[in-house]
Amino acid sequence: MTIATTTQLADGRELIYFDDGGRVHDHSAVDTRPLDPRSEANTGELRFDALTGDWVAIAAHRNTRTYLPPADQCPLCPTTGANLSEIPGSSYDVAVFENRFPSLGPAVGAIGEFPQWGTKDRAFGRCEVVAFTPEHTGSFGALSTERARTVIDAWAHRTEALSALPGIKQVFPFENRGQDIGVTLHHPHGQIYAYSYVPPRSAVMAAAARTFYDAHDGRETLLGSIVARESESGERMVAQGRHFSAYVPFAAHMPLEIHITPHRHVPDFAALTGEERDELAVMYLDVLRRLDNLYDTPTPYIAAWHQAPLDSLLRPAGRFHLELTSPRRAADKLKFLAGSEAAMGAFINDTTPEQTAAVLRDVSAELPIPTAKKVSVS
Repeated sequence: MTIATTTQLADGRELIYFDDGGRVHDHSAVDTRPLDPRSEANTGELRFDALTGDWVAIAAHRNTRTYLPPADQCPLCPTTGANLSEIPGSSYDVAVFENRFPSLGPAVGAIGEFPQWGTKDRAFGRCEVVAFTPEHTGSFGALSTERARTVIDAWAHRTEALSALPGIKQVFPFENRGQDIGVTLHHPHGQIYAYSYVPPRSAVMAAAARTFYDAHDGRETLLGSIVARESESGERMVAQGRHFSAYVPFAAHMPLEIHITPHRHVPDFAALTGEERDELAVMYLDVLRRLDNLYDTPTPYIAAWHQAPLDSLLRPAGRFHLELTSPRRAADKLKFLAGSEAAMGAFINDTTPEQTAAVLRDVSAELPIPTAKKVSVS
């Protein structure tokens, strides 16, 4: 059982410690930094794009956020005399805190209905940072199974808490890994965004899921059907367990793309049972280690944990799942989103999903990275 301990930072932001395996650490250290109190008046704005129906967050204050600091000034390492970080204690297992430079929030509430050209609103929502480990170097894939399980419990805890905030319509945990993806901190960490609207990609997936659900009179779900077919085919399957399957999707957008989907229909992290969380920790580490063993250097990726929107119409059909993608198409080559992908959203993949799945099945999933076979997926 993961123990959560809640406290506050010097400016009033929430900080929550999650301790491994039921052990309770001393989290009594106080943040002594001379920070100005956080104000909801500093919440940015949302502007409505009438051409696409998208909301765009305007967050000019984020230009001053921390950018690739040296290791001895990392804001996610435990506090020392020379580095008063975001985490005041001298040690921790997993820590979650409100982002000091949020894209959304800190104010929460409902945005207006029936937007049109020129509509803008406050950027209601919440942005949190999840520090996976006190160690400055490493990656999620290098965590122990116990620590990965603690992070999953933290994601579940925060999903439940953030879903209950006024006006929140979507909770999205994610990790950007590697400078090629655009990370601004080297310390292993992820983020959670709680949106006051359903983001565009989630809205598209939710609509497709609902259409399929209605067509089958609520007896079958889209992702459930996909997992069953991938399992039956097997040619794109990377790993299978009792509760989850990991596979390269039939129409993968990116050179490296793996989905992890539960066999049971659940909307989010919070709905997973203890046994499901146990297996997910093992399978997620397995997949990440395979990615890192493909080449001689770590693989950049985006881990996007898709959870069902909180909208009462869309939620029954939406199934929780991971979409793990990397632009890496060879040891020294990245796929850049250019005209067709970036401007039109029409993806072109130079690698077949079947080839990618075969390569991932073949590569080692062990740590530390031994003499793993280095291969190309191009």
